[in-house]
Amino acid sequence: MPITADEPPAIEFRNVFCRAGGREVLTDLNLQIARGETLILLGRSGSGKTTTLKLVNRLLEPLSGEIRVNGVSNQLDIIRLRRGIGYVIQEIGLFPHFTVQRNIGLVPRIEAWPEERIRARVQEMLQLVGLAPDVASRYPHQLSGGQRQRVGVARALAADPAILLMDEPFGALDPLTRDELQREFLALQRTLHKTVVFVTHDLHEALRLGTRIALMESGKLITVAAPHDFLRSTDPLASAYVRAFGDGLESALNRSTDDRGTS
Repeated sequence: MPITADEPPAIEFRNVFCRAGGREVLTDLNLQIARGETLILLGRSGSGKTTTLKLVNRLLEPLSGEIRVNGVSNQLDIIRLRRGIGYVIQEIGLFPHFTVQRNIGLVPRIEAWPEERIRARVQEMLQLVGLAPDVASRYPHQLSGGQRQRVGVARALAADPAILLMDEPFGALDPLTRDELQREFLALQRTLHKTVVFVTHDLHEALRLGTRIALMESGKLITVAAPHDFLRSTDPLASAYVRAFGDGLESALNRSTDDRGTS
């Protein structure tokens, strides 16, 4: 998805360095993310994926460099910034003492939406993520892992943010549920066209879900490529990933094509 001169990137990192725990965790990151694309941050634990993600909505601050969101520095207004960004994590982060309705309606309520509009939006979001209307009255402990993760996605989308940050959202789920939610994610993205930054260490998932894959190692960006190009990359680290994951990579790409409804 190309970035044109008339339209700034949805997210841009310019010479970004970051330190945490007394060490440099991100080194000279330069990266542009186009509006409406799904950029996958791929890499091993400690490679800098989650750090990169958290810098976007200022859960972490850079040591130097600049991060721009929709052409504007993300340092200007943190409250406004975060209200325009949905965030989905592996642990889901639902409030256990809130019903599903209150969890999903959290940001719209902060934005002072009328209660009737919030209730309607909650039902719309439940339908969007494939949950029955009566789930609204339940509590998180009454749901399966897959249902809780769907609620987490619904909550992140409730206020219609332009950007969605997802930190290994399906990593703790069993393989069948994970496969189902990956298919549903692609269907949602085909409808909503959000700008998504998605962290994973699973190359199959990266190939299936990503518009592009950004491979990271030791706090550095190694390569950025479309899925087909990533599979055929001559970069040594990218090639090592392809060898390590072995069989099934082409089928992951083929499933992605089928689920996206493209030829």
